[in-house]
Formats: sequence, C-alpha cells, structure tokens
Amino acid sequence: MTYVKNRRLNNPEPGALTAMDTLHAVGSVKLFAGLNPGQLRQMADIVVEKTYPKAARVFAAGDPAHGLYVVGEGRVKIYKDSIAGREHILHVFGPGEAFGEVPVFQGSAFPASAMTLEPSMLLFFPRKAFSDILRRDPELGMAMMALLSERLRALVAKVEALSLKEVPSRLATYLLLLRDAQGGETLELDMAKGQIASYLGTIQETLSRILKKMSEAGIIEVAGKTVALLDMGALERLADGERLEEL
Repeated sequence: MTYVKNRRLNNPEPGALTAMDTLHAVGSVKLFAGLNPGQLRQMADIVVEKTYPKAARVFAAGDPAHGLYVVGEGRVKIYKDSIAGREHILHVFGPGEAFGEVPVFQGSAFPASAMTLEPSMLLFFPRKAFSDILRRDPELGMAMMALLSERLRALVAKVEALSLKEVPSRLATYLLLLRDAQGGETLELDMAKGQIASYLGTIQETLSRILKKMSEAGIIEVAGKTVALLDMGALERLADGERLEEL
C-alpha cells in the first residue's frame, strides 16, 4: 500500500513537514545544487511527499510520466523485466538523487519500472508545475542538462562494464565503488545478493560461486551481508580485467 501526503509550504497538514523542513529536503536534492533560496522555495511550493513501504512499486514501465521523483529517504531500484521474466536492475538511487526526469521532459511514458528497496520517502514534482518553473527559470534548466549528461556518462560506463568485462571484474568494480561510497574496507552490501546479481547482469548462483572463489583466493571475506576487502591490489587488478584464475 502506498501512502501519499501533500506537503505544501502554504498549507501544512497536522504532523506534516514544516516550511523549514521542506526547504531543507528540497535543498538537499543534487539536481537543485546551487539554486538560490528563492528558487528552492519555488520547488518547495510544488513538491508532494510520498511515503512507501518496502517493495512498493512507484511506477511501472509504460505508465505515463506525470512527474519526476527524488529520493528523500530510503532507496529505489529502476529495473526492466525481460521477455523470459527475468528482472534486470538498471540503477539504484539513494537520498538526494532524482529519477524519472527524462520521460517527463519528453512528455512520454516511463521506459522502466521503479520499486522501493526499503521504506522510503520520495519527493514528487508534478510535470506541469515543474515545467512552468523551468520556463520561468533557465538556470534550473541548465542544472537539469548537467544531470542528464552525468546520467548518460554513467549509463555508457555501465554498458561498457557489462559488455566488455567478465562477471568477476564487474563484481570487483562494484565492491570498489561500494568502498568509495562507504569509506572503508569493511562493507555492508546495499542490496540482497539476488538484486546485486541482477544489477551486474548475472544470476545469483554465479554471484555466489564467484564470491566463494574470491574468498578462497584471500581477496575478500564474506559474513552474511558484510564483506571485508582483504587484498586491495588483487581486487583492483580483477576490476581492471585480470582473470580470477591468474591472481
């Protein structure tokens, strides 16, 4: 079940975010970095807060793109289902990150589905109101262009990783990125192993087998959702394309 609550600066509900809370939430959005207080207030005036439980569908592929979303709290996966029914995760978004913005500007349907990975609070910006602000404020339009360019570079990098690297190299790259994000060499996996396998373009059995081989090689140590990186040099060589058997 999805719970939707309006969070308007000029008409707060009992228990709703205060004006300062709303401005702070909107100001933390990476898409709006560098906007002045007046511009942030314009965005806060149109935002709707939506609260979802874990594993709730935000939208499905083919749904009309009626607005763009930003993760306020929690995480959301963007995925597509193959003809065979296999799920492929395209991206995972966390706090401050926007998704669903491209089809909103095209006036088309969402090309993929979105689902929460944990209880989440999303900031929803209705398409018409958001477009009206962009027409009045070209600076915000430039920020959107920068975000889309960054997203395109990330997509190209992932396509390269999935098409040119073998699964062990993809996993090593993923662990190194997770290390950078968490700031340490003892990591907490941010998704279930089945979802990580989907994100890496493989199946859970293959992922488990590679994790075991990497553990036997002394590169990592796995305990549940905790992964300790034991040999950074070997992990980096693996990410660069060296075969696991050669380490």
